[in-house]
Amino acid sequence: MGDAERTDRPPDRPLYHRVLLKLSGDAFAPADTGYGISTDATSLLARQLAEVVDLGVQTAVVVGGGNIFRGRQAPGIERARGDYMGMLATVMNALALQDALEKIHVTTRVQTAIHMAQIAEPYVPLRAIRHLEKGRIVVFAAGIGAPFFSTDTTAAQRALEIHAEAILKGTKVDGVYDADPHVEPNAHRFESIEYLDVLRESYQVMDATAVSLCMENELPIIVFDFREEGNIRRVVSGESIGTLVHGGLR
Repeated sequence: MGDAERTDRPPDRPLYHRVLLKLSGDAFAPADTGYGISTDATSLLARQLAEVVDLGVQTAVVVGGGNIFRGRQAPGIERARGDYMGMLATVMNALALQDALEKIHVTTRVQTAIHMAQIAEPYVPLRAIRHLEKGRIVVFAAGIGAPFFSTDTTAAQRALEIHAEAILKGTKVDGVYDADPHVEPNAHRFESIEYLDVLRESYQVMDATAVSLCMENELPIIVFDFREEGNIRRVVSGESIGTLVHGGLR
């Protein structure tokens, strides 16, 4: 996997053939509270993902669960147990996204790292790839299936296992900044940045384990604002929005 060059190109010619979209639990929540599942939020995601599928881009999604439960921040709950509770929260978000997608006739499969056959398939990489090849969206839930690992790390591992060409990291800001743009109005946004700089400066992209996995395997990360309608399509089409995290010029 190598660093893809982003260029402005016609929207009917996507830059990527297979991608993995990483979404935090906040992506599913009402904007005013940050908690729970919003029909408007899931519908926005579904519409954008449908556009990507229509371009012929094979699309997988890893979802977080912080809008419902953050295991590592739960006071009085043993860390591993809290993490498992957080994994269950991701399954709820995955099912909500599946429901929104199938309401607009986008075939979707949910795969979970924890066995729960009545509501989702078990995670099987080759089966996931087969679904993608058939034009189905695959939503990965329940994290990596073990405590002490973030959904960022899950996204990196899943992307590598399904041979995705890039991770699309959907956030509430339009890229990677050298300071919090909500606090510092003069914060600088990077158009592109190298993995080592992200790790050295502890920029808020993905956790260090996830960034290291991407760096070792030359898997680019694109950080962008998913809330603007059409932005997911723009990213896969190669438009220069957000920030590209990569390994440098070769």
